[in-house]
Amino acid sequence: MAFNFGAPAGTSGTAAATAAPAGGFGGFGTTTTTAGSAFSFSAPANTGTTGLFGGTQNKGFGFGTGFGTTTGSSTGLGTGLGTGLGFGGFNTQQQPQQTTLGGLFSQPTQAPTQSNQLINTASALSAPTLLGDERDAILAKWNQLQAFWGTGKGYFNNNIPPVEFTQENPFCRFKAVGYSCMPNNKDEDGLVVLVFNKKETDIRSQQQQLVESLHKVLGGNQTLTVNVEGIKTLPDDQTEVVIYVVERSPNGTSRRVPATTLYAHFEQTNIKTQLQQLGVTLSMTRTELSPAQIKQLLQNPPAGVDPIIWEQAKVDNPDSEKLIPVPMVGFKELLRRLKVQDQMTKQHQTRLDIISEDISELQKNQTTTMAKIAQYKRKLMDLSHRTLQVLIKQEIQRKSGYAIQADEEQLRVQLDTIQCELNAPTQFKGRLNELMSQIRMQNHFGAVKSEERYYIDADLLREIKQHLKQQQEGLSHLISIIKDDLEDIKLVEHGLNETIHIRGGGFS
Repeated sequence: MAFNFGAPAGTSGTAAATAAPAGGFGGFGTTTTTAGSAFSFSAPANTGTTGLFGGTQNKGFGFGTGFGTTTGSSTGLGTGLGTGLGFGGFNTQQQPQQTTLGGLFSQPTQAPTQSNQLINTASALSAPTLLGDERDAILAKWNQLQAFWGTGKGYFNNNIPPVEFTQENPFCRFKAVGYSCMPNNKDEDGLVVLVFNKKETDIRSQQQQLVESLHKVLGGNQTLTVNVEGIKTLPDDQTEVVIYVVERSPNGTSRRVPATTLYAHFEQTNIKTQLQQLGVTLSMTRTELSPAQIKQLLQNPPAGVDPIIWEQAKVDNPDSEKLIPVPMVGFKELLRRLKVQDQMTKQHQTRLDIISEDISELQKNQTTTMAKIAQYKRKLMDLSHRTLQVLIKQEIQRKSGYAIQADEEQLRVQLDTIQCELNAPTQFKGRLNELMSQIRMQNHFGAVKSEERYYIDADLLREIKQHLKQQQEGLSHLISIIKDDLEDIKLVEHGLNETIHIRGGGFS
């Protein structure tokens, strides 16, 4: 979501503010301009008016404050900067005492009209008198349903036109409030966003041709240079291109053309037509918001948004320094934000994949480097030993034929003493032999124990327990059957014994 604040638009001398393009916010105190020759540094036809950087007071919230004042015969370039670096070829004229608020913050200028519209809406939703019978109650419910949905027309009186229900009406249910990042670029950075109805691959492959075409749109002035700040993919096969224009002066200095000035030129009718032929569907400035603009935005709820919901959105803002609440009206806006979020998620995932690949490559390079360092350490040790051997042989050859000196004799005595201490049974040699024997025994027992140890997997152990449990249950069941059979056998034996006694008594 991009914000477009303080962008002058229009081609007539009226003071009516124009709304911002779709997808962005309208500007605070947008002013109108008169179309002049593109980037012509000649004086304007009329005199007595202020140039581009004139000091005419602007009471709106636009960025139209001048850098200096000019006299009655001021040229389009102006002398307020003192260096001749004016982007004044637009011959724009500010309208004084401009107080209208455009775009999202448009406030109705005719209170009676708004009041009548509100009364008509209430009549259409609660008490229509179109038919004069019980069918008006059904019509009222139908109007309520249309108002909740945000589309259709509400008929309520034969003598009054129907009420047009839009998604901006206060009764529309399909509304929500999201958050968008506030731009942190200054107007002096000169960043202007152009949205092209083309794929990113096409834009990148034809970037040089695009820069040349934009330079022609700016009049082909050799003192102006078009630069591309960044290219980003948008949903629905659209691409966002951020540009800025650098203006060079005859004395060799250069500066960026302000974003509002460049945007004002792009919004002229003939220039806008040329941009549309290039595939541009939307243009907006990318400038930060002043504290007054942020306060104005937060204090006035957007059209159709309940003030309670707007206040709750301000309270729930996770980062009021970087994020600003944005209304989402209708499913199309929700779908658009969903697509943008999905697109940004894909871009983040792509960036994470690139970072992961870089990390893997760095880990491989680190492993290779560590192996090389170890190899070089071994090589350094080997070379050190070889160098020491060469020095020993060289020293022996150099000292051959000479008698042993006193310091050498002392060194030999010290070495003999150390050798004797090491070879003494009760000294270091004995202890070293004892430690070596203990290490060998520990290694031997450790190897034997490691061979005898075994481990059972947890799942396998669980299966063994289950199998043994089933075997135990089977044995218990078998034992109970045997016990029952023994009881039956005892009963049979008892019966047979009684039968034999009865028969023996009969024979006797």
